Amino acid sequence: MAICSERQTLTKVESRQRMRIFILDGNPDPENGPFHTFLEELERSLEARQVRVTITTLREKEIGFCTGCWGCWVKTPGECVIADDSQEVCRNFINSDLVIFLSPVIMGFTSAMLKKTQDRLIPLLHPHIELVDGESHHKKRYPAYPKLGLVVEKAGDTDDGDLRIIRDIYRRFALNFKSELSFMKTTGDPVEEIADEIGHL
Repeated sequence: MAICSERQTLTKVESRQRMRIFILDGNPDPENGPFHTFLEELERSLEARQVRVTITTLREKEIGFCTGCWGCWVKTPGECVIADDSQEVCRNFINSDLVIFLSPVIMGFTSAMLKKTQDRLIPLLHPHIELVDGESHHKKRYPAYPKLGLVVEKAGDTDDGDLRIIRDIYRRFALNFKSELSFMKTTGDPVEEIADEIGHL
């Protein structure tokens, strides 16, 4: 049974007034104070703009690795056969207007816990393939998918090359999920500027 999408029941006006943002907190370190402070400030700034914000702290969730069993396409179409918190993540993802991936940069990329969670979003797509600009991509399962945003906390050795690679990979992820990477920011950017940019999406 496919995960229910409530998005199609909203009118365009309601969607604009009640923008729903889902933030995936991929920080594995609960002692990372600056990261936590940034997330709190971002949440406050967004809610001050009448945006509905849902945050999932991945380190507090039970989310296993995708096993590549294809069960979400064959046995239980649209829903992973592994009963863990990924099903909650999938529901929040598909019922949002914007999903923000938030993570420290670890060894040149976003955290492993964020990456494995992204892998578990595959039930939101069909197993069937179509050509998009000469490339093979999965067909969409739902009428609409959220826009995507990315915010990273740079490590001491993070350089422009690292950020460019991360941005390019997330752009490809967005393409696979019938969406676009609307922005990429760092936790060093002013929170109010980020919130303002999100408000104009």
